[in-house]
Amino acid sequence: SAQASATGATPPTGVPATTAAATPRERVEITTDVLKLTFDTEGGTLIKSEFLKFPEQDQQGAPFVLLDTSANRVYQAQTGLIGGNFPTHKTPMTFTGDRALKDGTNDLVLRFASADVGGVRLTKTYTLKRGSYVIDVHHEVVNDSGQPVNPQLYLQLVRDGNKAPGESSFYSTFTGPAFYTDAKKFQKVAFTDIEKGKAEFVTQSPDGWVAMVQHYFASAWLPATGKNHENFARKVGDNLYAAGLITPVGAVAPGQTGTADSRLFVGPQEEKMLEGIAPGLELVKDYGFFTILSKPLYWLLD
Repeated sequence: SAQASATGATPPTGVPATTAAATPRERVEITTDVLKLTFDTEGGTLIKSEFLKFPEQDQQGAPFVLLDTSANRVYQAQTGLIGGNFPTHKTPMTFTGDRALKDGTNDLVLRFASADVGGVRLTKTYTLKRGSYVIDVHHEVVNDSGQPVNPQLYLQLVRDGNKAPGESSFYSTFTGPAFYTDAKKFQKVAFTDIEKGKAEFVTQSPDGWVAMVQHYFASAWLPATGKNHENFARKVGDNLYAAGLITPVGAVAPGQTGTADSRLFVGPQEEKMLEGIAPGLELVKDYGFFTILSKPLYWLLD
């Protein structure tokens, strides 16, 4: 299905639609010192994130949940290949790796490997680090098809359009996708604008990132810089929206392997931490219409 672009043009097609009714084939729970993550072996998709150092409001002892796949929330981080008959976020995958960060170690590595799809196999390697909310994601494309292939990698955040629970009734903060580029800086995109086909943001850039923002927390795909990528936002289901980017893997000859690296941030909106992760990422912290007071006050308190 085609992606809805900001300008009304039609970007590359082929990213499979996402449905809230998709049933996980197996749930793989991963734990570090700060995160508990749940992956679906269908596509190696991240379907739930829990913050062990941030309690859920009004639920004593329960960690705060951001990404989720339940009756009340759909919010996932998905990746896959387009440009041919290739593995996607709907392709069954096999998990290997440890399920918990061991004492005395700083890294936890997990892999999801697809079966052969049209002679092409995709392996996703997630590397989690102690104390970090940034996940290194390495995609490896193996071409055993006997023909050269030229796949593109999509990285997307899929979320329902509902407001985050527990928001203040005294002021409104932004919930939804956001794009950042060096040229145009921070651009918020309302779910209602995606619905109407009126979303405006930079669609081509060699830098930047795509995020899904809500009060206090955010997620973001951070691609490798230097490669021109395409940003997109589209409706993928009833009250369900995707924001993401498409980046080239490059031509992969028969018997060869292509790779693409990116990072996934899933965490709290702590300004100092965000500033050190990627240019402009601290802008996901939305103060609403109190920005003119809150930004200087935060600086002073810090």
